[in-house]
Amino acid sequence: MEIQTASSSAAMNNDHKRLHKCRNICFATMGGLIFIIILIVILAFTVFKPKNPVITVDSVTLADLKFYLDTTKFQVLFNVSLDVDLSIKNSNKVGFKYADSAAELNYRGLKVGEVPIPAGKISADKTAPMNLTVTVMADRFISDSNFFADVSGGELPLETFCEISGKVNILNLFKFHVVSTTSCDIIVFLSNSSVGDQNCNYKYKV
Repeated sequence: MEIQTASSSAAMNNDHKRLHKCRNICFATMGGLIFIIILIVILAFTVFKPKNPVITVDSVTLADLKFYLDTTKFQVLFNVSLDVDLSIKNSNKVGFKYADSAAELNYRGLKVGEVPIPAGKISADKTAPMNLTVTVMADRFISDSNFFADVSGGELPLETFCEISGKVNILNLFKFHVVSTTSCDIIVFLSNSSVGDQNCNYKYKV
């Protein structure tokens, strides 16, 4: 009877040890998982913190200009296209995918030209150059009451506008939507077919 009691006690001690060991392993595993999750969150919002793409208008040049002013008939024959060189810089530590977009040409708040920018991807810490040719809608110029006065003065105020929106995917766990907008005011000098200095504004949103 005493031998049986001793065996039963030893078995209970062994079961207790195994249970204690399993509990320790579970706690260690849970602690490791919590640490990994906290580390991923910290990395996502520090090292991999999403940054807005930066659109820079490198240059704006006249690709073609056909202009004729008939003061006797009060008529203007006008056709122009602009070459716009853009660069989009992705400062993120991961790739940036952007959706279809467009670059616009505006005259006194009225859209007079547009060129599409197809969807694409920019690798981490890379800059993608773009060369766009915007052909204006001459009829929209002429419909503005200020156009004849601007033409008579020899200067045409224009604005280029571009907005890029897309997503930054961090560690396949966090997706952030980012938007970058650039608008530049320029002056086209009709007398010598040149473009004056540009004044650009940049806006970003995550």
